[in-house]
Amino acid sequence: MVVMVSRWLSVLVIVALGLVAGCAPWAPAPVEDRSRVPERERTPSPPERVVATVPGFYEVQRGDTLYSIAFRYGMDWRDVADWNDIGAPYTIRPGQELRMTEPPRRPRPSARRPDRPAETASTPAVQPESAPDTDSAPVSPAEEASTPDPDPVAETRAPAPSASGSSRSVAGVDWQWPTAGDILHPFDASATRRGLGIAGSAGQPVQAAAAGEVVYSGTALIGYGELIIIKHSNTLLSAYGHNRARLVQEGDRVGRGEQIAEMGMNERDEELLHFEIRRDGQPVDPLSYLPRR
Repeated sequence: MVVMVSRWLSVLVIVALGLVAGCAPWAPAPVEDRSRVPERERTPSPPERVVATVPGFYEVQRGDTLYSIAFRYGMDWRDVADWNDIGAPYTIRPGQELRMTEPPRRPRPSARRPDRPAETASTPAVQPESAPDTDSAPVSPAEEASTPDPDPVAETRAPAPSASGSSRSVAGVDWQWPTAGDILHPFDASATRRGLGIAGSAGQPVQAAAAGEVVYSGTALIGYGELIIIKHSNTLLSAYGHNRARLVQEGDRVGRGEQIAEMGMNERDEELLHFEIRRDGQPVDPLSYLPRR
């Protein structure tokens, strides 16, 4: 009897507790508020600018030259030649694998670059294929008149009239404008292709800005169309892109003002010449070299 009473009391206690709980005010379960996530966490970061990197090795393709490969990656052609033991006349062949970075644990070659003099008096200096270019920056206008042009490239044909009507001697090279026309796109150090966009009309003559040797004539470099590269000294190259027609071939020697191409259009259908000057493989502002007009 006592056991039954105890059980009934337990049941009554449970029922009473349930009634008390049912009378308590209801409160929702806590919910995390995600609407106040800091803006910097909810907004994705802008994509980083992808910078093209120089490959460790490069397989030579048909149409490549040592100069065009170095030009593509913004490198000094002399470095590529040094690292791969390539000497004059700097011939490469399709399928050849070129090292594009300095070999590890390897000192610089004892033989100086073509434009570097021998270090000791007992070792005769090697005559460079073009004169040394010792200036570290364009000379002042006052110095230009007295600066001789050491470039031995003979002007085998009479130069055409200068596109600007004048020339300017900078870094041992006589320069003129490569074509007539206004500057449509000025030099931009942050651009992918750094040079001048000189406006004109399709078919307009494009002239060599200075005497030199054609070291590339082709279409293998993306973004330049029909491209010509001229070597003026061991440190200076000029490039002429978006031509309608190329009138010179690799190995040709051209004089300053000689017509080398016909102007064409770029990928935006603008009739212009893309003109670059590169020193030690790096683009420089052509206005620092061309005569004022």
